[in-house]
Amino acid sequence: MTTDSETPTAPPGVLVRSSTASTATLSPRRTLVEPDDAAGSGDQVAPPPTPRRLPTPLRPRDFGTRDIALLVISAFSSFCLTWVIFFQVTSLSGALGFLVVWYVGFLALTWLSTAEVIERSVATDRVVAVVVVSAAMLVSGLVVFIVAWVAYKAIPSIHWGSLLSKDQLHLEATDPNALAHVGVVHAVIGTLEQVLLATAVGVPFAIATAVFLNEVKGWPVRTVRTVVTAMSGTPSVVAGIFIYSLLILTGYLPYSGFAASLALVVILLPSVTRVVEEVLRVVPSGLREASQALGAPEWRTVWSVVLPTARSGVVTAILLGIARIVGETAPLLFTAVGSQVKNWDPFLHDQGALPLSIWSNHQFPQAVYVDLAFQAAFVLMSFVLILFVLARLFSRPKGKRSKNVSEGDDMMARYFIPVPIERPTESEVGQ
Repeated sequence: MTTDSETPTAPPGVLVRSSTASTATLSPRRTLVEPDDAAGSGDQVAPPPTPRRLPTPLRPRDFGTRDIALLVISAFSSFCLTWVIFFQVTSLSGALGFLVVWYVGFLALTWLSTAEVIERSVATDRVVAVVVVSAAMLVSGLVVFIVAWVAYKAIPSIHWGSLLSKDQLHLEATDPNALAHVGVVHAVIGTLEQVLLATAVGVPFAIATAVFLNEVKGWPVRTVRTVVTAMSGTPSVVAGIFIYSLLILTGYLPYSGFAASLALVVILLPSVTRVVEEVLRVVPSGLREASQALGAPEWRTVWSVVLPTARSGVVTAILLGIARIVGETAPLLFTAVGSQVKNWDPFLHDQGALPLSIWSNHQFPQAVYVDLAFQAAFVLMSFVLILFVLARLFSRPKGKRSKNVSEGDDMMARYFIPVPIERPTESEVGQ
């Protein structure tokens, strides 16, 4: 007979349900105690762990009060150091040298102070940012200075009634009111005709050459690219001498605005070709593949997909080409020669131009000629500015037209697929 304290035994292989369970062999279990229960029972509860705070990341682009203070202190310290070097230690002189040494010292002190206060990578980023911003400010300042200086010298002497209506045929330098009777209309006519002719002749060839370089593969592409690169480095006076010796000396063309436009074409071609080629490279290849998948030939893909996609870049390339040739003087000296009277026919006789008017009038010592040169420069800058503004307005993408999906699909299919579109009849739709 077994007692309660004894464990019942059974034959091997037989399971016996015991009414008593021994907990002596069980491992002790920690019981979670709520804070209220623990306070009532007197047990202590461990406080929750404090989260570890991560360090604030350094962002080189962040620019605050401390960065402004470092730049101001560096600029003032470098100025004082440069002043001591120029006027106390050495015998250096000159405003340009002072500015260069001050700028170099400012960059060095900016890097050292930023690296000491913040971090080395932030100091390098700050110095590069200062160099880039100062370069942009220098270029912008030069442009603003040139425009302001020309406007300051030209506007006080301009007679707006005669500036764009009269030429220099009856110019008398001794007349104190001579500027009221002369203008630069002959130069404006010549510049407009020569630039328009050069653009009309050169731009199509430049775009076609850029398409050839970007869309065609093979050894001729390398040869053409080499020629374009060589032409882009050709001096402008060489273009004028080339047209002069090839067409004017041989008697095929007289001195005229058309000969000047041909010389400008030689300068326009490589500049527009290079820029248009770079613009066409950034057109996504998926657009070409989608067009060819719809059955469009390669020429249709270039004409209807690639060029419209790169329209703004192509317009910008044309603008850069026009800006490149509109102020050229050397090619015109060998081709258009220049004139002081109006000549509406660019294919006959000498013709004036704004660059030629600036060059020829500035050679005379009389004040009236110098004023006319500044007036021609002011008109030339205004012409370029208006041209750029209008071109940027026309190069903006048009607003999206509200068309349903079926109409757009039909338009794409009608444009690319050379077969008529068959619509289902009403009976087929009912089936």
